[in-house]
Amino acid sequence: MKQHKLMGALALTGAFALVLSGCASDTGNTGDGGDNGGDKAPETQAADYNPQPRENLQEGGTVNFPINEIPEQLNAFNGDASADTARVASWYMPQILLMEPDGTPYKNDDYLDVWDNEIKDGKTVLTFTFTDEATWNDGTPMDWTAIDATWKANRSNDEGFVPNAIDGYKEIEKVEQGDTPKTAIVTFKGEFAWPQMPFLTGVIHPKLADPDTFNTAMIDDPHAEWGAGPYTVDEFDANTDFISFKPNDKWWGDKPLLDKVTFKGMDAQASINAFKNGEVDMVSVGTKDRLAQVADMSDITIHRAQQTANTLLEVDAEKPQFKDVAVRQAFFMAVNIDQQKQIAWNGLDYTEEPAGSFTLFSFQPGYSNSLEKAGWAYDPDAANKLLDDAGWVAGDDGIREKDGERLSVVYPIFSDDPTQAALAQSLQKSEKEVGIEVNIDVRPSNKFAEDYNSKNWDIASLRFTSSDPFGAAWFFQLYGQDQGLNLSGVQNAETDQKIHDDVESITDPVKQTAAAMDLEAEIFKEWGLIPLYNGPSIFAAKKGLANLTPEPYVGLDLFGVQPVENVGWEK
Repeated sequence: MKQHKLMGALALTGAFALVLSGCASDTGNTGDGGDNGGDKAPETQAADYNPQPRENLQEGGTVNFPINEIPEQLNAFNGDASADTARVASWYMPQILLMEPDGTPYKNDDYLDVWDNEIKDGKTVLTFTFTDEATWNDGTPMDWTAIDATWKANRSNDEGFVPNAIDGYKEIEKVEQGDTPKTAIVTFKGEFAWPQMPFLTGVIHPKLADPDTFNTAMIDDPHAEWGAGPYTVDEFDANTDFISFKPNDKWWGDKPLLDKVTFKGMDAQASINAFKNGEVDMVSVGTKDRLAQVADMSDITIHRAQQTANTLLEVDAEKPQFKDVAVRQAFFMAVNIDQQKQIAWNGLDYTEEPAGSFTLFSFQPGYSNSLEKAGWAYDPDAANKLLDDAGWVAGDDGIREKDGERLSVVYPIFSDDPTQAALAQSLQKSEKEVGIEVNIDVRPSNKFAEDYNSKNWDIASLRFTSSDPFGAAWFFQLYGQDQGLNLSGVQNAETDQKIHDDVESITDPVKQTAAAMDLEAEIFKEWGLIPLYNGPSIFAAKKGLANLTPEPYVGLDLFGVQPVENVGWEK
């Protein structure tokens, strides 16, 4: 699954997640975990996932996880996939590359003997050599055809495939067999700034290298035979939003520690109730209310880590109300980001630097505040003037109208969590002050991916979650035309050309990142979406559960991607 950022719905820490292929979401206490003493404020660490060597863990046992939904699209490379898709896939699809919490990638020795890059004749060349044992569950050898299939399915939006992102892949000139079928040679069109990025989150089975199969075959069907790894699918029920995994008898590496892993789709309140009742072993507790609900529980630990995610607001510029850029700018200048943060983090003892970019996080080298550079400020007076000048006139109830059109928009939220309701109501009040009516529509969490992808909204709040630290490498996925992640509709062919000429043509990663930060500020001036905040990832887990969140896009191990076979219970 090639995703720097994946989308996700505004969930327990402020948004549902979409994955920036390189992008979804949830939200700690002191519980009985002993993490905090007295009146000492809880500390949010970079990563907090109880890392343990396998020798400290017992064999056997079950772990049950809640999830926002088991998405309809189960091909994590597909453009309709969400962060939940990626999370599910990581338990039965190959993890050929892993990542340290700081974002340093390394090869998974169970799948790869060689993972190397070099410059030959002015072109970046990658070499992948699969181990002799590496085999898909249907008996197909895992070899160069997996790399070739993954490239062909993700290199373009014009060949019938609907990929999650084409960044990196579109820069590849060819994929060839090496000395044996087990070796793939990947040659780029020139020097590529991010040689460690392509194929970072996996490969697909060669049978998916057909547009129709790629786009439709894995809708409500996980196709376990196209997977490979320590676990395989045990039970799956699309109607009840349930999937479980069992040890894979075809696996050639370290034995998975658990006998069974389950994921059950749940709304916010259902998940916290399930944790309190012992039905699930881990739950997001990223709001004051949710922390309070687990405060008197024994034998739990509260984990607090920095999330590599952006909560954001997005408008659909293709809707009549938002076709005028002045209206979009006015909408965003009426958003009180500080108030949104106060509500989201009430009782969490958390602060952070402004999250003014989707390219980099404020804690990363090279970060600058693109939103500030674009001219954004919370300024209701300026917002009112923009709307006045655009010809929108306030009616008797204060809501503006123009040419018989009421300035009224629909804002769906996919959570029954009270903090999410408070965030939506705060936005509603702020927008009413400038004459924009926001109609809040509470919907089931399992409708997020469907509704977001079909643009069944006028404004949306969600999260883009990053799977790695190579922000500029995924710039096109965020801001390119027809990419399926950013659905604000402000992208165009001119944007695509600027991304290519001003960013992607630069082969030095530091210089490319700086150029991306500059262009991002320009793109923000189209006022399609803005970042609000990053936030902490706070989970309650049963004491003794170790090597948490091995999947991308969850959050306790920062950028980490850990082997799923090492999740287990301490002895």
